[in-house]
Amino acid sequence: MSAKALIPPGMEGASQTLALSPGVLSHGHVFVTGMTGSDASGALSDDPEAQFRTAFEKIAAVLAEAGLDMTAVVEMTSYHIGLRTHFQVFNTVRRAYLGDPFPAWTAVEVAGLRREGALVEIRVIAATGERAC
Repeated sequence: MSAKALIPPGMEGASQTLALSPGVLSHGHVFVTGMTGSDASGALSDDPEAQFRTAFEKIAAVLAEAGLDMTAVVEMTSYHIGLRTHFQVFNTVRRAYLGDPFPAWTAVEVAGLRREGALVEIRVIAATGERAC
């Protein structure tokens, strides 16, 4: 299997600490690890909109490592704490980052996330337009 780790600047520490790749380029797709809204220092805003924007910015940074932008996203799964409470804000932010044709999307309410204080964790799959990496 041919695969390439995608580690944007500023994500090296988390990548090493957690033994994971923020993204993996493999066979014409980029698989992005679930991203929360923590900033480069690991801090989480108390503002849901800020958390959601930060999570999408981190996804965009991983995709940029593969020479892609958010238009390449074909599938998204979002895991939420308080899904119904924050859905409208999340959906507004999501629509600012993802356009038509919108990717397939599954939103799931969860009891907890690894990162304490995180309201969302978002994972995506993007297509490179190529058959293999």
